[in-house]
Amino acid sequence: MSDDTTERAKAHFFSGNAHFEAGRLAAARADYEAALALVPGRPSVLANLGVTLCRLGEWDAAITQLDAALLADPTHRDAWAALGLSREAKGQWAGAAHALRQAIALGAQVPGLFLSIAQCELRQDRPREALQALDDALAIDPREPEAWSQRGHLMRETGQLKEAARCYEEAVKHGGEPALHRHFLAAVQDLRDPPPPPPVYAGALFDQYADEFQDHLLAQLKYTAPETLLKPLLSDGRRLGLALDLGCGTGLCGRLIAPHADAVEGVDASRAMVERARASGAYRDVAHGDLLGFLRAGDAPAELIVAADVFIYVGPLDEVFAAAAARLAPGGSFAFSVEQADAGRELQLRPSLRYAHSRQLIERLATAHGLAVQAIEAGAIREEQGRVVMGWYAWLRKAP
Repeated sequence: MSDDTTERAKAHFFSGNAHFEAGRLAAARADYEAALALVPGRPSVLANLGVTLCRLGEWDAAITQLDAALLADPTHRDAWAALGLSREAKGQWAGAAHALRQAIALGAQVPGLFLSIAQCELRQDRPREALQALDDALAIDPREPEAWSQRGHLMRETGQLKEAARCYEEAVKHGGEPALHRHFLAAVQDLRDPPPPPPVYAGALFDQYADEFQDHLLAQLKYTAPETLLKPLLSDGRRLGLALDLGCGTGLCGRLIAPHADAVEGVDASRAMVERARASGAYRDVAHGDLLGFLRAGDAPAELIVAADVFIYVGPLDEVFAAAAARLAPGGSFAFSVEQADAGRELQLRPSLRYAHSRQLIERLATAHGLAVQAIEAGAIREEQGRVVMGWYAWLRKAP
């Protein structure tokens, strides 16, 4: 290799470093690739290119470059960290955790890496290892709100509710989002009159869940609420006009309704879910927003309003019933499912972060808003960890 080639490679390499430090990642990538073309296989160039690709979110390309860099030089701390984050983004949980621990062993004592390890361990059903990673993050920075928040979730999910509450309080103290953490606190404190969730909660939850939502519901949770709710309403061959699908998700209800209705419109708080519902072809329109605003914004009478396993994320239903009753056409049906509240409780926010409602509450709200109860039946909503979650299936009707 000539001295001129080496010097040109160095120039591209240092230019790439300058672009990277200034946040000009595309330019940094171009320089690193130019350097690599001149000096193929150079570990420092491979590593810096891989880190840049990780920052750009090009995970597969990053993994290819970082694997090659670390094969040549296994002491490159930043390459291990970027490899771990890239593998985490690809769902390669074991490989991600290994790479992140290598980075930490080489001196990358950054709380965020421990948080990523915790998530990887939880994905592998290793709560003890996840807890250790969170505690390690807090040992470095006890004021890290996300570590306290994740620790609270882990305590909540393992039934240690008092410790979960302490963690959520610490998260708020150190800058965690107050409204969201008040919701988490309410779920572990069993409040007699739980508040509604903050507006950001459902959208954020289902945005991250959208890719695996439908398969997870049907295959793992044995979810049958749409079929249970809609079969009595669609089996008589009657043609519907407009149907509204509240919390439509990926379109499970819409697909069942569409062959029997002139139009189906949906709404969901998750933008990712809205995109999937639109792609299903079952809807005339799918709005991104909250279901209450959706009901109030329209004026076309609906012959059917359906909400399958949606009110478990809504909580108090007085305003929803009022808006649904106002949108229903005379003789129209309002069908929904909810989790069953414990005896003696009308409304609960459980540690699962889901609300549960009583049969008595449904009947009281129906009467208050001029809806006749056609049927309320107990039935399985889904399965969780091998346990059947029981709910109420309700069919209400507006007077003709």
